[in-house]
Amino acid sequence: QVQLVESGGGLVQPGGSLRLSCAASGSIFSDYVMRWYRQAPGKEREWVATVTSGGDTGYLDSQKGRFTISRDNAKNSVYLQMNSLKPEDTAVYYCRATRGGMDYWGKGTLVTVSS
Repeated sequence: QVQLVESGGGLVQPGGSLRLSCAASGSIFSDYVMRWYRQAPGKEREWVATVTSGGDTGYLDSQKGRFTISRDNAKNSVYLQMNSLKPEDTAVYYCRATRGGMDYWGKGTLVTVSS
């Protein structure tokens, strides 16, 4: 069993930056593939970024160059650095951990990009 708790969301002006964190507990964090997703109001949840257990990363094309995912296995945490934020980045951001058939989600953190 893995528990995931996101933090770091809030209100930011367009062009600003935020760093989201996801703290994991309850299992061997380093074995899990970690992902960030987001869900904007009235829209479906979409994948944002992935970091594998080996540290390889992948991003939604529209986020490349603006978002950076990273992990710190010693702290059982994964991060999403978001720069040059736009109003369309407004969403609840979720952390997800997968390993084999196991699949865990956090409850999300709200990011609002507005002037």
